[in-house]
Amino acid sequence: MNIAIILAGGVGNRVGADIPKQFIEVLGKPILAYTIEIFQQHPEIDAIEVVCIDSYIKDIGVMKSQYNFSKLIWVTKGGENFQKSVLNGIKYLKNKISENDIVLVHFGVSPFISEDIISDVIRVCKEKGNAISSTDFYLLPGMKENSESVENPNNASSKYIDRNTIACMSSPHAFKYGFVYNLYKEAIEQGIIDSVEPHTTTLMYKMRKTI
Repeated sequence: MNIAIILAGGVGNRVGADIPKQFIEVLGKPILAYTIEIFQQHPEIDAIEVVCIDSYIKDIGVMKSQYNFSKLIWVTKGGENFQKSVLNGIKYLKNKISENDIVLVHFGVSPFISEDIISDVIRVCKEKGNAISSTDFYLLPGMKENSESVENPNNASSKYIDRNTIACMSSPHAFKYGFVYNLYKEAIEQGIIDSVEPHTTTLMYKMRKTI
């Protein structure tokens, strides 16, 4: 099975709206509904789980009925941050799916994802065990020397970044379920779950896993 885990547990403070940004309506439809719809319509996605703010879980039920999201099987509450929300979503699926099933973690406020990208991360994950959607970096990068300059007259070459070595990682993040479940279990046991930036990819870096 291929299961999409849609993260909708954030409050969106930076947006400044009076509701979480994933529930803001665009052309009469919540952003989250657009995102779920993409996975609902994808032929390789078998089931969907939404990790949601506790106070909005009932809204997911309304959304499922309103838009006929038949693949939306599970809803569980989000955590206090990104890592805890992903962890809640993964733990909730324990004994519901198999270790070799593929889970695709995706942001609820990211509806601009193509069918081809979803198919590709599934394909690569089947072969490699995980797959992260990414694009090449096309701009000219540089390390800041201070707030105004990227110059380093004494050793300029040490600050140069070859853009051909950079991958801009996005979502979905696809994993074999057993791998990502054990990844978070090991991170908790090592006490590092709260010491990395809020992404599964940064956790993988910290634990020396190949992305």
